[in-house]
Amino acid sequence: MTTMTSTPTVRKVNVKPSLDTRMWQFMRWSGVLLIPLAWIHILIKDVVIGVHKIDLNYVTAIWANVGWRAYDAALLAFAFAHGMNGLRHIANDYLHNETAKRAASWIILIAWLVITIIGAIAIIGGVQGVTK
Repeated sequence: MTTMTSTPTVRKVNVKPSLDTRMWQFMRWSGVLLIPLAWIHILIKDVVIGVHKIDLNYVTAIWANVGWRAYDAALLAFAFAHGMNGLRHIANDYLHNETAKRAASWIILIAWLVITIIGAIAIIGGVQGVTK
């Protein structure tokens, strides 16, 4: 008796990634990065420090360290981008005209950029004028 073995045929298709493909990948990676960023933030601010102890002096002291500013800026950027990308997907579900979809995507992108830049400016340069 003979035994026949076969190897499966592997097919590779080269598809040029679209904006939606890139945004789908971004949602997955930003979600993976957001989990530790958000939970560490909650653990430190709410559990270790306590919400009742967070005031302007605490923020001034913590943001004196560039690492904490970068951490908070990353948390802001990833969380807000993740949410705005979700909003773009919702808009694409309800808008059926391609021009309207494109306009909504641009409006959401511009809103994300403006608000993220304002937030980054507040985080990076916000406490320099504050004194005790």
